[in-house]
Amino acid sequence: MKRSLAPVSTLALLSLCASLPVLADDAQRCTALSSNDPAVSLSLHQWVAAGQLPQANPGRAALTGAALSKAAMPAHCLVQGVIGARTGADGQAYGSHFELRLPSPWNGRFLFQGGGGMDGVVGQALGAIPFRGASALPALDRGYAVVVTDSGHTGKDNSDARFGLDQQARLDYAYAAIGSVTTQAKALILAYYGKAPRHSVFMGCSNGGRSALMAAQRYPTQFDGIIAGNPGLRLSRAAVAQAWDTQAFSRVAPRTAEGQPILAQALTQADQDLIAKAVLARCDGLDGLKDGSIDAMSHCRFDPAVLACAAGQASGCLSQAKVDALHAVFNGAHDSHGQALYSDWPWDAGIASDGWRVWKLGTSATAKANARNATLTPGSLGYYFMTPAQPHLDMSQFNFDQAVETTAQTGAINDAVATQYSTFTRGGGKLLVVQGNSDPVFSANDLRRYWAQLTSDNGGRPQTEQWARLFMVPGMTHCGDGPALDDFDPLTAMETWQDKQQPPARLMARGSAFPGRVRPLCAYPQEAHYQGHDDVFACQEP
Repeated sequence: MKRSLAPVSTLALLSLCASLPVLADDAQRCTALSSNDPAVSLSLHQWVAAGQLPQANPGRAALTGAALSKAAMPAHCLVQGVIGARTGADGQAYGSHFELRLPSPWNGRFLFQGGGGMDGVVGQALGAIPFRGASALPALDRGYAVVVTDSGHTGKDNSDARFGLDQQARLDYAYAAIGSVTTQAKALILAYYGKAPRHSVFMGCSNGGRSALMAAQRYPTQFDGIIAGNPGLRLSRAAVAQAWDTQAFSRVAPRTAEGQPILAQALTQADQDLIAKAVLARCDGLDGLKDGSIDAMSHCRFDPAVLACAAGQASGCLSQAKVDALHAVFNGAHDSHGQALYSDWPWDAGIASDGWRVWKLGTSATAKANARNATLTPGSLGYYFMTPAQPHLDMSQFNFDQAVETTAQTGAINDAVATQYSTFTRGGGKLLVVQGNSDPVFSANDLRRYWAQLTSDNGGRPQTEQWARLFMVPGMTHCGDGPALDDFDPLTAMETWQDKQQPPARLMARGSAFPGRVRPLCAYPQEAHYQGHDDVFACQEP
């Protein structure tokens, strides 16, 4: 079923120039593109000749996973603007800034590119596959019209959560900017090409993965394809878990002369390697082949207590305090009554990777921690997730007994936990989710539980699998990296699904962690198992 552009009343209100005069070429049509909507201000519309290379944005990619495309961009019309510019309750300037790229030729498809972290910056609208190992062509190079937004606020970077003091800015970040930017982008597409998109896809990882789910849950008539990578579906509670993990590791970290914990040394790299080796020894062969990858993820059970130092043992083991810290972290955040505040975590070989350390521990040799859990969480919790806001939150003093109450209001507008997709599926919508099993930010077990609920609420597995597929990636950390095959192409799988009505049973993957290896990522709950010869793996029920 084709998607309508927007309700008729919305189009009448927009009054965009959908009947531009026929001009000699695309460049002329680009410079003539405009909007009569008083809520929209276009700051740039210029023609970009084919052959220019994208600009590197490593800071943004660190939180989104988007691989930097090395492919030259096609000729396209570049549009930048803002929707709903205003002065907020905190006296700051707000508005949903966006960038839209309209390629020539156009393939009739539209892609909304998700952001990451707390957003607040406008990335390049390229539609890059949002996993760091990805080598597949970005959407723009395939002929998609691509849009990206800062989600309604401008920050100093995408860890800046000060916008949380403004009510509307909270709503925009949570979901509302998706709706306003989608409506305007589609209207500009209609004005430029003279027709609406035949397919509309939202693709993102991390918070962009959460936003992808929100696009289907809050705007089910606007999209017929959703690609959600490592989605922070319960972002409000994941932030609480980040505080929990930081406290747990800080308790066992060595101290400075002033008594301050050095978080990065709570576990040394040798400790991480020791744990990963033990996890592999326990679980690697469960898929039929010991090869450094735990493909039989559902069968892996591990207790770090087996690594506790015996009396007099000084090496090749973990202190009891470190074992206790690992238990606290992997069992998940709880209040003092034992009530779970977030999920537990699966054990996997990714615990030894830089991608795991950068979130949980960091690398700082001082008491000034640089782990992302420690640097992002005080602001995101204090300014955005907690109501009322606590701008000067001391994470070491965070009260877990009050976490449910203090995060409830933002969680209600922010967390992508809905399971009713009836309008989305009635319109032909397809949902493709990819999750790293070693993600240190958003627990793969939390997503598994959501998927079980989604399946139950939608008529069971045969019915749900007609429109929704989940792919778990062994060893992969947050949006790529780790001992994993993180080079795969979910966008082509979505195109095939939309055009041929063929849901993907597997995604073929490779990765720099295992040169020369090619293996299927299987549609959950199936997992890859060794077939006994020639490194052949096939998907089968666990």
